[in-house]
Amino acid sequence: MYAVVKVGGKQYRVEKGQSLVVDRMDASEGDKVTLDPLLLADGKNTVFEGSDLGKVKVEAVVTGHERGPKIHVLKFKPKRGYKRRTGARADLTRLDIRDIKLLQRASSAVKEAKDAEEKPKAEAKPKAEAKAEAKPKAEAKAEAKPKAEAKPKADAADKPKPARKPRTPKKEAEDGS
Repeated sequence: MYAVVKVGGKQYRVEKGQSLVVDRMDASEGDKVTLDPLLLADGKNTVFEGSDLGKVKVEAVVTGHERGPKIHVLKFKPKRGYKRRTGARADLTRLDIRDIKLLQRASSAVKEAKDAEEKPKAEAKPKAEAKAEAKPKAEAKAEAKPKAEAKPKADAADKPKPARKPRTPKKEAEDGS
């Protein structure tokens, strides 16, 4: 049995007991993390639909944080005396895949995520109603205060527009080309 999981914007094929090196994660050493499954393949079944993926659980443990190999970069421009030598090392996290499960019902992490999505929607409706109630109050205030009338700008109408310069024709070359 194997699964394809998404970690840090990249996809990895994992099996139970496998060690995996991914981009640095915020979890500390020894923490248990649940990875996002994209596909689960068993000898008989293949699960890749959203409703069934909610039942898949991939558990991993952070075994350590590492740094990748140094990558050397050399910039060189010939005949100019320009040379720049730099290097970089990637920050990595090593994960051990502990278990890949296909549950009979959706995992609690998936349920919590759905609940978190539904709560803002439920809270948004009362806010919309509150705004609807606030609008009549604002209209009542607007009716109470008369607005000052805008004065027409007489200065702009009195001034004549400046005359445009006449356009000069392009000069042709003497040879006619």
